[in-house]
Amino acid sequence: MSDITDMEIFARVVGAGSMSAAGREMGLSPAVISKRIRRLETRLGTRLLQRTTRQLALTEAGQGYYERVLGILASIEEAETFVTRRSTMARGTLKVSAPTSFGRLHIAPHLKRFIELHDDLQINLVLSDSFVDVVAEGYDLAIRIAELDDSSLVARRLAPVHRVLCAAPSYLESHGTPASIADLEDHVTLAAAQQIPWHLDGPKGEVVVRPSGPLSTNSSEVVREAVLSGLGVALRSTWDVGPDLAAGRLRIVLPNYRASDRVAVHAIYPTRRFVPAKVRLFIDFLADLYAPHPYWDEGLQDAVPEMEKEPARP
Repeated sequence: MSDITDMEIFARVVGAGSMSAAGREMGLSPAVISKRIRRLETRLGTRLLQRTTRQLALTEAGQGYYERVLGILASIEEAETFVTRRSTMARGTLKVSAPTSFGRLHIAPHLKRFIELHDDLQINLVLSDSFVDVVAEGYDLAIRIAELDDSSLVARRLAPVHRVLCAAPSYLESHGTPASIADLEDHVTLAAAQQIPWHLDGPKGEVVVRPSGPLSTNSSEVVREAVLSGLGVALRSTWDVGPDLAAGRLRIVLPNYRASDRVAVHAIYPTRRFVPAKVRLFIDFLADLYAPHPYWDEGLQDAVPEMEKEPARP
């Protein structure tokens, strides 16, 4: 505000004892400072300074104004310092939305370390498999595992997502291992309602599979437990079943068919401008945790030959 600027110029002139000295401090010419002081006096309707050839003297009104202006400027400086510190330090409450399984497996176990690094910060982690309205519902950021559409929100890619067809050894021993995508018609296939159909990239391009079986559910975690129990074949993300694949509790079937890699783990937030430190630091923390190669994919490169080798893209 120009009034605040004029106040500051006035206070600097009084403190320096002359317009020339104040001008040297602020990089302004005495003529500019004189003009700004006159403008302030005109707006206030009173003279603040008595000007002589040798010195400046405060009028009675100027003295009272100067004493009050010092308090105002000190308050402004305190307010700006408060905001600046908040923009560089993680403070307050960070409200985060994340998918239920991913949040439980790959965010919750690491919160202790993040909170210990930023002990002035509280985290409100809300787990849901529904897409929240980040702005309308007051979230600082959301973790989404999807192929993102164009949006006014800002997205940062944190990690690739690899989804593979898999089944438990007990199921394969009982029902045989499918040798072609057409063989899936003779097998129990498992999927949550929101994950139907499967769009798979294969040697001859994309194929679409509509899972069918004795289980209907809206829960991806139920599907995970069902495939582990030996009920059927499922399309699962390696972030979800990577340890089970590595330990042999699940086996990949039809390894030449995989879901599109356009799906990835993203952090989304409202704007690029003035990103709060708590948001920036948490996103950086997750990016460092998952990149360049997600820990959940360790040991799976041989099983998934086309697994992405490059670091996750921003």
